[in-house]
Amino acid sequence: MATTAYEVFAPEHGAPIKAWTRGVPVEAEAKQQLLNIASLPFIYRWIAVMPDVHLGKGATVGSVIPTKKAIIPAAVGVDIGCGMMAVRTSLNARDLPDDLHALRSTIERAVPHGRTDKGGRNDRGAWRTPPNAQLDVWSKLEAKYAELVTKHPRLGKGNDLNHLGTLGTGNHFIEVSLDEEQNVWFVLHSGSRGVGNRIGTFFIELAKKDMQKFMINLPDRDLAYLPEGTDHFNDYVQTVHWAQSYAMSNRELMMDAIIDAVRASNLLPPFNANAEVVNCHHNYVAIEEHYGERVFVTRKGAVRAGKNDLGIIPGSMGAKSFIVRGKGNPESFESCSHGAGRAMSRTEAKRRFTLDDHVKATEGIECRKDADVIDETPAAYKSIDAVMAAQSDLVDIVHTLKQLVVVKG
Repeated sequence: MATTAYEVFAPEHGAPIKAWTRGVPVEAEAKQQLLNIASLPFIYRWIAVMPDVHLGKGATVGSVIPTKKAIIPAAVGVDIGCGMMAVRTSLNARDLPDDLHALRSTIERAVPHGRTDKGGRNDRGAWRTPPNAQLDVWSKLEAKYAELVTKHPRLGKGNDLNHLGTLGTGNHFIEVSLDEEQNVWFVLHSGSRGVGNRIGTFFIELAKKDMQKFMINLPDRDLAYLPEGTDHFNDYVQTVHWAQSYAMSNRELMMDAIIDAVRASNLLPPFNANAEVVNCHHNYVAIEEHYGERVFVTRKGAVRAGKNDLGIIPGSMGAKSFIVRGKGNPESFESCSHGAGRAMSRTEAKRRFTLDDHVKATEGIECRKDADVIDETPAAYKSIDAVMAAQSDLVDIVHTLKQLVVVKG
């Protein structure tokens, strides 16, 4: 009898869980969170779990949740449309200067990143005067946004245009990397920024209120859902798709800004940057067909890996990253992992590792080496090699990237 590449957890009540986790650790709290999700009555067939799985807020990071006639807003989360973009350039390692600090500084000046002034007027992570490129993209997003805000005024109370084309904080990053043939790539990770957070938070709260109104008991309040056919469900679907478009545009604007700034810096010879381009979400919901039925697929920290789909699976800031091609495995609902996955919480990483540990772990990489990024140090993440080995039936590796420069918020 042929063995499968995944493990199966069959709860007493609820849908099965198929987990591509052989050879990687899975915390007990994450397993319990998955069991809670599996107990919901509208799960379609099973839940697929990726090897980077770990405990998340609302739902388990690294899970693929197919549903019929309902969506769980907290499973999509508050960083709606978060994802990756990568571009291969015509540059080679020999074109790079020995000292990469100036290159990192150039990128940092080109893209607002981080968060200061508690996100207020002087926040360095937002635009004070958005560039023309941002204004042009916003003009295509604004009409739908205005319609959504008219219906739900709270959605308009915060950052929106001024975050378009900005990086953010946490695990969001910009990298300059080399592939196996020493070609230079620009890679970045970000999502829908403040406006996506506001949308996600609003509809999570709305779903919780609806559960109270309908007197529906849940194993976890964060699993509050919106039933298909209700006004709130329809509003959420419209709004989440808008936020996913915003996130995609956010990444494109940043990539354009990086390329333009590096070209103008004269640090590198003239180059092209369109040989290979990948732009993919890993926190989102989509309507897809699986096993002959139309379902809502929520990927919470997972990438679509349909047959020949290109995706990006980053490691930590001191490890490798991968450009992959999907195999279209139906049992994972055509999905793969979105990264290495955290091995511990940010609080635990700050407790366990010192600044010296971080400096050693990022030796040879031009990046921040200060106490404020210890929660992102490589050892806080699972082994990306183990994660890739566990999902060899989900994707093929097209390129292996090694970071040279890392910009963090």
